[in-house]
Amino acid sequence: MQRQQATAGPADHRSRAGAPDCRTLYVQAADPEGFTPPVTIPEACTAVPAEPHNELKRLERRAADWSDAARVAYRELAESAVDPEARDALVRRAAMGAAPLALVSGAWLQWLSGPGNGDTESTMRVLSLYAEDLGEGHCGADRGNAYRAMLHQLRLAERAAPTARLAQDPHLSDLAFALPGPLLAMSRRPDAYRAELLGADLCLRAVGLLPPLAAIRELLPEAADWAALDPGAARRAEAPHGLDLARAAVAALLDEAPAAPGLLAGFRWTLATVRQWSTALHKELSTALDPAYEMAELLRLRAREAALYHREFEFEGRSLADWFAEARTDPEGLLRALATSRLVRPGRPERSPLLQGLIAENGPMFRIFSPGDQAVIRRWIRALPATPTGQARHTPPAGRVLPTVEEGVQTVEEAPQPVEEGTRTVEEGPRPVVVRPVADVSDAPPGTLRDAYHLLLSRSDSPAVRRFATRYVRGWLARSRVGWDRAEHLPPERWDPRGLRPWLQEQHDRHGEEFEQGADTPLPSKEALVDATVQLAPLTLIDGSWLQGFTDYGHASSDVGHLLFSTYWDELGNGDLNLNHPLIYREVLREMGVDLPPTASREFAHWPGFRDESFELPVYWLSIGRLPRTFLPEVLGLNVAMELSGVGGSYRRARIALEAYGFSTRFVDIHNTIDNVATGHSAWAADAVDAYMATVPSVLGPGCEPEIWERVRTGYRSLNPPSGLRARRAARRAQRVHDTEGDIH
Repeated sequence: MQRQQATAGPADHRSRAGAPDCRTLYVQAADPEGFTPPVTIPEACTAVPAEPHNELKRLERRAADWSDAARVAYRELAESAVDPEARDALVRRAAMGAAPLALVSGAWLQWLSGPGNGDTESTMRVLSLYAEDLGEGHCGADRGNAYRAMLHQLRLAERAAPTARLAQDPHLSDLAFALPGPLLAMSRRPDAYRAELLGADLCLRAVGLLPPLAAIRELLPEAADWAALDPGAARRAEAPHGLDLARAAVAALLDEAPAAPGLLAGFRWTLATVRQWSTALHKELSTALDPAYEMAELLRLRAREAALYHREFEFEGRSLADWFAEARTDPEGLLRALATSRLVRPGRPERSPLLQGLIAENGPMFRIFSPGDQAVIRRWIRALPATPTGQARHTPPAGRVLPTVEEGVQTVEEAPQPVEEGTRTVEEGPRPVVVRPVADVSDAPPGTLRDAYHLLLSRSDSPAVRRFATRYVRGWLARSRVGWDRAEHLPPERWDPRGLRPWLQEQHDRHGEEFEQGADTPLPSKEALVDATVQLAPLTLIDGSWLQGFTDYGHASSDVGHLLFSTYWDELGNGDLNLNHPLIYREVLREMGVDLPPTASREFAHWPGFRDESFELPVYWLSIGRLPRTFLPEVLGLNVAMELSGVGGSYRRARIALEAYGFSTRFVDIHNTIDNVATGHSAWAADAVDAYMATVPSVLGPGCEPEIWERVRTGYRSLNPPSGLRARRAARRAQRVHDTEGDIH
């Protein structure tokens, strides 16, 4: 391998695959309230075979076989790193090269569930898979956090939180974002890319532990929770395997849509892209075992700013500024000149003026180079030969490179083979996704509450829907703040650092007392009971929708969000359709002789049996659920109100009425237990508030607690706001202000 090839490596693979757009996508898609553009998978990946099940099995084998062979190649590369500094370089580059994908492991599933599909088998299978990736709602237990823990142990976590900061790291190849960037962008448009996302996910589970991580495991077997970093594995002895859960999710989708061509397209594109990235990273790691490679890259990365400060210095008859200007694209000349200069004592970094004078504590370049940079310089100098006949280098073993064809196993980089007779083939090598500009069909807001309800059931967004949702929430919250002086049973006026649990217990006691005092209250008529149950259907069939924003990967296992994700997951039955709250409610309705259209259908929103006012509160839930960052305090307060509302009182009264007329009481029974104030949803809701309020001084600054707490209380009251003339006027004023200021989103 020639020196020119070694120093050109990083720039070469950073420029391929059209990936700069993918780096931008990675940042854009991290925002749960942002807008990401649509992408197009290469046409070569979209061939549709006659038997998709058989083709998926074949692709799974191909992915697994390639991954096994690639991991062997990476392990052999690790074994060839004979000195500690070479091993450190390899570990650092492998860990950071895999970070953009590994830190968001599973995040592409984050929006595949929504209020409109929460009662389907396909959604339950996806949520079961996603919950396992998140650590089933435990704080900080997601797969990405397990990878972040490894980076912390390796002291490489500087840009690991928030994850979008990785895009700022100039050492990272653009190819590192070529897969996770588009996947995250697709996750924000789940209606368009559901099949592609599940195909991509199945591919990554079949690949298992990313091949570059095998090098780290070889050198540092105790550095990580390797089961958590393998998306296809089981995280605990009794837990299901990620690959099995992914297969179940794909099977459920194929039951709903047997063709599902996007599944195969997503799988093929993912396998091609992950292989291209892995091959480039293996080449980089192989080359980086040569100390001169890392030194050349360091010079290239620092050349731009260095050129400004060295115009008056001569170096081999040239201005040092000119050397640095040249080094921005080709550091070879400067590297060679530096190696033979008086600043360097080959093989003896401890005697070299570059380290002991220029960048030392009393030198003119103190703190110009980080400790990591200095380690690169020391390693390079130590490897230089004592005579100027050439520069020392470490050559990786000649026997193996990252495989394209291993032991006869066909991979996506082989010459194309037919997928099925009469279909197109996958072209050799991956092609980049194409980022398309957003073109919204209409920028008009929904015309009626029923139209809004139907649109908001989908996770897909547009500026028009976002403006409507934000405007509606602001008006609703303004209405909720009217008449504070007459409001009863609100949370305390000031947040008590001891927490909300004592107040929660007091409210539970009050519910019990009111129930006992109302024991003689006459039952509603059967007709009134049925009517009330029907009018609550638009609300109850989207149970948990105010928390839909907390399926977002960044929220779902956070200190606050893991409690809200656990609640959302529980409302939908923890993957068991027999415990799915919307389906249980539909069973009661059918007992009452009411069989409603599917919730996500337009027919449901326009069903004539509903009154228009039955959509007012549901539209608020759906709107605020789309804005988990903007209205986090209000969501937390609303969640407390919702989970506490029926416990100990109204659920018990409803049970008596349902039982009296021979209807199932299962829906109210299950809510009265899982919403309990000791270990249930009410307790989780209070704990989420306390966790959030405890962070306010450090995050927003001391003195902000009263304002934030007032927002939490407003959210609590928003479950049942006043409806009088003053309240309606306040809502209209807030909406006019919003219209004037514009939607900042």
